[in-house]
Amino acid sequence: MKELKLHGNSIIIGKDALDKIKELKIKRAFIVTGGSAMFRNGAIDRLTNLLESCGAQYQIFKDVKKNPSINTVIAAVEIMKEYSPDVVIGIGGGSPIDVAKAAAVFYDYPELDIKNPDSLTLPFKRRKTILIAIPSTSGTGTEVTRASVLTYDDMNLKIGLKCDAFIPDVAILDAALTLSMPKNIVAETGMDALTHAVECYINKNIDEYSEVLAEGAVKGLFKFLPLSFEKGDYESREKVHIYSAMAGSAFSNVGLGMAHGISHAFGGKFGYAHGLLNAIALPYVLKFNSMDEEVNNRLNRLAKIIDVPDFIEAVIELNKKLNIPLSFKDMGLSDEDFNNNFEELLENSMKGSTRVNPVKITKAQMEQLLLNIFKGIV
Repeated sequence: MKELKLHGNSIIIGKDALDKIKELKIKRAFIVTGGSAMFRNGAIDRLTNLLESCGAQYQIFKDVKKNPSINTVIAAVEIMKEYSPDVVIGIGGGSPIDVAKAAAVFYDYPELDIKNPDSLTLPFKRRKTILIAIPSTSGTGTEVTRASVLTYDDMNLKIGLKCDAFIPDVAILDAALTLSMPKNIVAETGMDALTHAVECYINKNIDEYSEVLAEGAVKGLFKFLPLSFEKGDYESREKVHIYSAMAGSAFSNVGLGMAHGISHAFGGKFGYAHGLLNAIALPYVLKFNSMDEEVNNRLNRLAKIIDVPDFIEAVIELNKKLNIPLSFKDMGLSDEDFNNNFEELLENSMKGSTRVNPVKITKAQMEQLLLNIFKGIV
């Protein structure tokens, strides 16, 4: 038996989707966001003007960094205890939304200790706080998922905490917020979404509902991500925004794979962008996984769907179009950092989503795979 949860109460799409805020009867909002981008592009002003128009109060918690630490969540919860919001709004990229998700849950359950992930028993729903997610990038799918990805600094590792209570009640997909994304962010977050869809599609836990969502996301992203990168027009940005959420709904019910396990290990250690790491790792991981007949058949099916002879080669070519480096070394990771931290990176790459990879990998195989990804030997 398997229970599917594709999203919270509603997903709002279309022009001026952000105006939905006026209908949500918010009294005291706690807004979680990143650095200056949401202020520069006017998103925060749009949001706060909407809140003021319906008489709601708000407090802004800003400067959430990429690969956010659990300490950021702890700081947010402490402020929330004094402010007593009825609604938490995460607006921006995946990092502030993940912090908003965790802050809402740990605010509602102060008895839980976020510092000890191994002993955490997370709840199925929040006690009192409404959670709204407004993504400004198109990749993480966190606006619909049951995961909050946080960095445990003492472990040099990103961990995806998971529970239904993390699923936002409302996801607002307003494509206007994506128009100011720099091209490298379009590429990296878009490839994050593609990695979600592909790793979900080849996962042995796939089901019919999730299969259709993942398949549709792969097809749509291959078509519209290059356009979003090259032209940056409203239509292509909106399409990628929606396909990203579809991929999120799919993998949230299925799981991911080894590209994410490796990405979390290297991101937790060095702070590189999650989507960039996924994009680089994906073709190497797919080549390893293609030794499995079922996975290979699924990759061949995806190739037919996007009308290419070889799916892995198509991913490599898409990376080239998006100016994604071929290897971790090309990305900027030095030989010294890679070699000096190799054992830790190896150990952490075996954790997380690698545990649900469709092909089990030995430590020796992972060692060779990491060397290949670092050097660019596909």
